[in-house]
Amino acid sequence: MAIITLTTDFGEKDHFVGAVKGAIYSELENVKIVDISHSISPFNVPEAAYIIQNVYNSFPKGSIHLIGIDSELNQENKHIAVKLDDHYFICANNGIMSMICAEIAAEKIVEINIHDKIETNFPVLDVFVKVACHIARGGTLEVVGKKIDTIKPIKNMSPFVNDEQTQIIGSVIYIDNYGNVVTNIKRKFFETIQKGRPYEISARSYKFKEIYNKYSEIVNFDMPEDKRHDEGKGLVLFNSSDYLEIAIYKSDNATVGSASTLMGLQMRDTVTVNFIKD
Repeated sequence: MAIITLTTDFGEKDHFVGAVKGAIYSELENVKIVDISHSISPFNVPEAAYIIQNVYNSFPKGSIHLIGIDSELNQENKHIAVKLDDHYFICANNGIMSMICAEIAAEKIVEINIHDKIETNFPVLDVFVKVACHIARGGTLEVVGKKIDTIKPIKNMSPFVNDEQTQIIGSVIYIDNYGNVVTNIKRKFFETIQKGRPYEISARSYKFKEIYNKYSEIVNFDMPEDKRHDEGKGLVLFNSSDYLEIAIYKSDNATVGSASTLMGLQMRDTVTVNFIKD
């Protein structure tokens, strides 16, 4: 049974998600549809790229991932279908695939060219669904598009390192449901530049000199529970996806706040790592 996943910025209020699912079922009654998220911030390509990168390989090989973010067709925003790591991705060529393709080479990329056969102002429903169902039936990418070699990158997604290798300048690429702030600095990249040196991480006026392995490491379990006051403490760690993350322990915007609200950190804000000479 084919699996088609859906990731969009459509939200839950409107009819769009239901219409896409209905169109898929109209073509393939036995397909399995899985919602990844429909709460991507509107037109937020980096946010969608981060989610897709971290979820697709939890699905079986051969899964088809339909991504409806900033998908209106124009001369600068073409549509593509990508085979990568034995998965298929259907989306706009707006940088969504660049985070995955930076680490794993695509097996095949085609620029979708069936638009002359389908009159549409809702390409996710009319074009992406057709392509997904074609692939689910065992169809090849060459039938729906022409082969291309490169995809559009997301601008400023890679952290900057100065010539002296004493500083990394990263940026916020994602803010999760807890308000934790995820940067574009990955563990392997950090450790390659660090070379064992001590460091100081700066985000606005906040500074951190330690990276934890998990959130609860900030808790002093030797103290009585009623005297710890751990909720609301800031910390830095590499998250489950190995990205450097700034967090608040047991954050809650309604009570203790979050890294985003308390530190004023938003998408694309700068996070700096300074390495200190021994």
